[in-house]
Amino acid sequence: MAVRIHGLTRAASGKTRLPSVWSLITVAIALPIAMPIVAILLSLISPTSDVWTHLRETVFFEYVINTIALLACVAVLSAVVGVGCAWLTATKDFPARRLFAWTLILPLAAPAYVVAYAYADMFSYSNPIQVWLREYDVFDLSLPPIRSLFGAAFVLSFTLYPYIYLLAYNAFAQQAGSLTEAGRTLGASTRRMFWKITLPHSRPAIAGGLALVLMESAADFGVVDFYGVQTLTNGIFRTWYAMGEHQAAMQLAGWLFLIVVLLVVFEQLARRGLHVNPLSRNAPALRSNLTGWRAILAFVCCALPLSFGLVLPAALLTMHAFHTGDPTFGADFISFVFNSVSVASIAAILTAICAVCLIYSLRLRGERPLMRLGVRTATLGYAIPGMVLAVGVIGPLTAIDKAVANWIQSLFDTNIGLIMTGSVAALVFVYLARFLTIAFNSIESGMARIHPNYDDAARSLGAKPLKLLRQIHLPLLLPAILTGMLLVFVDVVKELPATLILRPFNFETLATRAYRLASDERIAEASTACVFIIVVGLIPTAILATRNFGLRLTTQYR
Repeated sequence: MAVRIHGLTRAASGKTRLPSVWSLITVAIALPIAMPIVAILLSLISPTSDVWTHLRETVFFEYVINTIALLACVAVLSAVVGVGCAWLTATKDFPARRLFAWTLILPLAAPAYVVAYAYADMFSYSNPIQVWLREYDVFDLSLPPIRSLFGAAFVLSFTLYPYIYLLAYNAFAQQAGSLTEAGRTLGASTRRMFWKITLPHSRPAIAGGLALVLMESAADFGVVDFYGVQTLTNGIFRTWYAMGEHQAAMQLAGWLFLIVVLLVVFEQLARRGLHVNPLSRNAPALRSNLTGWRAILAFVCCALPLSFGLVLPAALLTMHAFHTGDPTFGADFISFVFNSVSVASIAAILTAICAVCLIYSLRLRGERPLMRLGVRTATLGYAIPGMVLAVGVIGPLTAIDKAVANWIQSLFDTNIGLIMTGSVAALVFVYLARFLTIAFNSIESGMARIHPNYDDAARSLGAKPLKLLRQIHLPLLLPAILTGMLLVFVDVVKELPATLILRPFNFETLATRAYRLASDERIAEASTACVFIIVVGLIPTAILATRNFGLRLTTQYR
């Protein structure tokens, strides 16, 4: 006989049962992921070194101010673009609205650093547009310098605004039509209804998307490094590689981690008030028809973000790839593709396995606070920049590597070298820690659609948890698992800062190949790797667009 006491199963003899296998699996997944986070936090209270003192007295405040200024510029521009396009496509009808409704998400397929390379070439002194402006003295003007803080904000805004657009579109499209009708009966204009009804009602969704944009911007390295903007991510990389100072880089990473924590808190606070009182007639609002110059203006407002965020950069890079391209295109370039595909595949498989274990543990013992804490810890990595995770993990993994190597040396008199930090294992581990949340969210949504009655029926027939998972849940979860793996695969292919820091010697991926060539101002040669990355990213982005907008495009019109 057993009784429940505060969530613990205690036998009649008074002995507490040992933790279940699923609880141990959750802890085994959460603890390694928490390791770099703990290392980063400890660095904030560690004794200051001479290098850190020098950084603090010279460039630290410049790093912080530039990071905050970049986030502020990105916040304003991406919010204007994302909210404006979402409001037009969700509440108005104009030419090509249906096309824009789903294509405005596509800039997510292009990594920001790839778009930055294209614009750097487009705005270069020798670019045909610049030459034409100088030759014909058009308005006595030239294109503004793109390699600046505002140029970085421009690139980040037009590649990340889809986060805001997607959430804002759903919020605008789901608003009750009776709210709009009530405003009109009171004589409110379209502008007044937008500021007083539509925008406040959608505030939580917009703020949540904005938080995602800011977290991605704070984590960016490729754009700010290529454009020479001195932010915290750029400072971490310089301190690590140029100065060889691990401790000082850890402390800079700690400050970046604090900024990200503030953004996470902002996101949680922004979600307050997401639910509103239900209405008696909750029909969606009808779209109003735009004609004349208003329709043309709406078309242009939606076409510009799509052009700036994807079409123009992709067209320029594709042209370079055909005319110039990577000089190693062939067997050597295939090795870059193989490296990217191999580590991305391994990371996708591992994240799917860990996500299934975490979700099934929650399904079995989700009432236990310790279990929920373990899952929360394991899925915290996506909110942490890849560079911070890479810097935080290198110290603990190096210590483990040395301990294992010394132990093997003492037992077998054999030097095995560094197993983790000397191979792709450390790189795959950071991918797992950072992108586990993506697979978890995808598979969790699939598990939520499996009714608990399936579990009860199987248990009544004597099925054990593992057999239940193998024969019932996994077949039903297969589409969600494959979707999660695909999303992780693409994000790993695009990941740059963690790959730069942790990759073994002579290990090049598509992302690092593009970065290395672009850093040498060989953008035309880097275009081949950039085009490959964009094409890979278009696959899940198109799937996401189809899922979110495939059924919404039949909404009635006014």
